Amino acid sequence: MTTNARTRQRLAQRVIDELRLQIESGKLRAGDQLPTEPQLEAAFDVSRTVVREAIADLRAAGLVTPVQGKGVFVSDTPTRSGLLLTPVEVKSIPETLELLEFRMAAEGEAAAIAAYRRTAEQEAAIATANRKMAQLIEQGLSTVEADYEFHMAIAAATNNRFYVDVLRHFGTRTIPRRQFPTLPEANDRAYLEKVHAEHAEILAAIADQDPERARQAMRAHMMASQRRYRRLAELQEQ
Repeated sequence: MTTNARTRQRLAQRVIDELRLQIESGKLRAGDQLPTEPQLEAAFDVSRTVVREAIADLRAAGLVTPVQGKGVFVSDTPTRSGLLLTPVEVKSIPETLELLEFRMAAEGEAAAIAAYRRTAEQEAAIATANRKMAQLIEQGLSTVEADYEFHMAIAAATNNRFYVDVLRHFGTRTIPRRQFPTLPEANDRAYLEKVHAEHAEILAAIADQDPERARQAMRAHMMASQRRYRRLAELQEQ
């Protein structure tokens, strides 16, 4: 785990713990609106990315609910609401975590290699996939294919066929939310915009030909997913 990723995870957990405490203690009641992203950034002295990661985790835990154009509100039933997964989805959690662990190692290196090997055309393909995802988010359509295309474009930019072969073998199953269609965040715009922002960081590092930054950005992207699905696993045991 890189220093930047560890720092981001620690900061996000601090925001999560404090907001969870306020909700569970009744300081924030059902229906109350959370402070805005800029207010949370200022209150905790953290970046927007950290705030969005924290909100995504609270959303996955069923504690808060985003309302398009209005903000984020404490859920009416802040327990496991929104987490009534199907039996098939529950069984998919361990495999999803294993695959994310594998991808962290493989795709972290792929991003680093792509940063110094990619051609102009390959960089453009990565950027095109990222723009496509943004357009689909705006239209409220599924982003799974575009997400997968983004990661495939990075694999292709390594100019090492084995990275491509691995991702092709798993297909869109590499995108965790494809396995969890009933999970609220699977179609949640705020969550998807956060994923897109993480992709943008990876793309920027590759465009700047900065291998270490690309590796860190990809690992942070994978770690954010790991944290969400570990939380899902914990909730199923409660």
